[in-house]
Amino acid sequence: MSNAFIDKLCAHVDLSTADIGLLEAECANARDVPARHDLIREGDPSGPLFVILAGWACRYQILPQGARQITAFLMPGDCCDMHLAKNYIMDHSIATLTDSRVASIPRARFENLIATRPFLTQALWWAQLVDEGVLRAWIVSMGRRSSVERVAHLMCELYVRARNMGLTTGDQLELPLSQLVLGDALGLTPVHVNRVLRRLRLEGIMRPRGGVLVIDDITKLALLAGFDEQYLQRKLKRAA
Repeated sequence: MSNAFIDKLCAHVDLSTADIGLLEAECANARDVPARHDLIREGDPSGPLFVILAGWACRYQILPQGARQITAFLMPGDCCDMHLAKNYIMDHSIATLTDSRVASIPRARFENLIATRPFLTQALWWAQLVDEGVLRAWIVSMGRRSSVERVAHLMCELYVRARNMGLTTGDQLELPLSQLVLGDALGLTPVHVNRVLRRLRLEGIMRPRGGVLVIDDITKLALLAGFDEQYLQRKLKRAA
């Protein structure tokens, strides 16, 4: 069975058979996790490295008045907080958004992999750099992009990330995210998200349809967003 985490790393670094075998062994404890389940909560000591093998998850924080801010979406192949030190106190929570399959790599074993497997370390550094690029893009969106540009930029990003993992079909992307979830990521109300999605649909750019995002004009969507795909280390182009 394919392992999305290994596939992601192998796309950028030529991992040895031994490296792949080690990752397969560390992911062998994968378990099924239901939707809307916290893997770890803000205030907890840092736990294992969580690897998302199937499904969607997110990082989030809860503000004092109870509002939620989503700070990252996690797709199959993504891992969580590889840079955290042992006994670090979590400043955010990680939760599944859909039914998911999640592996847990104990922190000590992960640190040993980093210390002894240089090509694996290189691959993980690459993944971390992309994660940091995504975070910077989100900061720019929240600070400078209009609501329409924010939605368009996020849709471009999710499409490219999903396509990189083979999760798209042509110009369609499975998008199991409610307008409430999108609003919590974009700093918008669900009503505002609905208005923006309706505008993009009427303009023939993209349309959500039963948990699937159909992108009708990827060029126009990217131009509207001012999307520069370089931070994802991949190119945005119309699927054949």
